[in-house]
Amino acid sequence: MEERLQKLISMAGIASRRAAERMIAEGRVTVDGTAVTELGTRWDPSLHVICVDGKKLRSPEQKVYLLLNKPRGYLSTAKDDRGRNTVLDLLTGISERVYPVGRLDYQTEGLLLITNDGNLMHGLLHPRFEVEKSYVAHVSGRLNDEDVEHLRTGILLEDGMTAPAKVALLQQKGWNAKLELTIHEGRNRQVRRMLAAVGCDVKKLERTRFAGLTLQGVSRGGYRKLTESEVAHLYRLAGSEP
Repeated sequence: MEERLQKLISMAGIASRRAAERMIAEGRVTVDGTAVTELGTRWDPSLHVICVDGKKLRSPEQKVYLLLNKPRGYLSTAKDDRGRNTVLDLLTGISERVYPVGRLDYQTEGLLLITNDGNLMHGLLHPRFEVEKSYVAHVSGRLNDEDVEHLRTGILLEDGMTAPAKVALLQQKGWNAKLELTIHEGRNRQVRRMLAAVGCDVKKLERTRFAGLTLQGVSRGGYRKLTESEVAHLYRLAGSEP
């Protein structure tokens, strides 16, 4: 499939499109051994040998979009120097290099997106777009109306005041409670720290929704590919287009 030369260079991860345009103008890009300095020309990398500074352009990886139901005891990283299990160990038959979109801590379960689409990943995590994430927490501690209101309006943590959250107290039995929190920030262990600030100790935490997607039909430790319409929806939330 033919694409503009600067786009092919960008898709290969060598440089941004603007930087790729400079490379082309400087004569650093060749097609079938001949320097191409005209911007906007289109080429098919499966039919032509494209090189940047003498090095062959690798074919862009096929974009992969996965929704994983993360179990406890897995790290939300691509690899771990201490040999612990990561969420990528749960994937089978995926040859592309993929990465989690954000993180769930070691003991937190639930919905985690995994992709090799850096543009989408950046947009979903950027604070500007306020992409919502919902969690269900089982805690020990008694929540009163004042505590719930604090969670809704903002909690002062060591790294600043949290943004307003949506909070629903689902159950309160003695010193055990179950509640749902929806936030759009991505601070480290944020939900656990917010609940600790109102005197609650989290016993179980599960992310049940991210960017409008849910875990329906995905068992713990399992995953599925996103549909084209779901990917398009995520791009709209991330302020861009696929």
